[in-house]
Amino acid sequence: MTEVAERKATNIHWHDGDISRGDRAAMLGHKGVTLWFTGLSGSGKSTVAVAVEKALAARGVLSYRLDGDNIRHGINSNLGFSAEDRQENIRRVGEISRLFADTGVVVLSSFISPYFDDRALVRKMHEESDLPFMEVYIDCSLEAAEARDPKGLYKKARAGEIRGFTGIDDPYEAPVSPELHLRTDKMTLEDEVEAVIKSLQERGIIV
Repeated sequence: MTEVAERKATNIHWHDGDISRGDRAAMLGHKGVTLWFTGLSGSGKSTVAVAVEKALAARGVLSYRLDGDNIRHGINSNLGFSAEDRQENIRRVGEISRLFADTGVVVLSSFISPYFDDRALVRKMHEESDLPFMEVYIDCSLEAAEARDPKGLYKKARAGEIRGFTGIDDPYEAPVSPELHLRTDKMTLEDEVEAVIKSLQERGIIV
């Protein structure tokens, strides 16, 4: 863990409330969970998350999306794209996701999160809080992602205008055993959404 992630506060104590996680789940009619969408830039993480959010809303399920670019406009606006900053970016988002999931919300976190250890840290946060966590690997070949290039980032990376770009001159460490593996270069968006909803139902998160 890097220095930026070390706890510096002292003389702090956890304060429990009178409303339990079960109470919140009863009010909402479903449990909280974090779905962690990871994959290359252009793989379809945000596209799938947006579609899943819409499908959940149609079922009366409260969800919230945490998107990589959106988060960097606010709470993580002071972070760059070095390995250290990427780690702190994911750590902060992991904590935010954990809090949302604890309230009973279905969290849809879409982040490249290229390093295995960073994703493992987020999983550990949830496990230590006894909260469900689902890693969703948005798998897409580099060729297909680069052909899409919706933000023009691959073109800039190939031209040397962007350094440390995942998949070009920085690695992407693919999940080994994700809870859900979606091949967005071979599946339809409808099939991907259906797979996510089915997986949530099988785990008893939603009905």
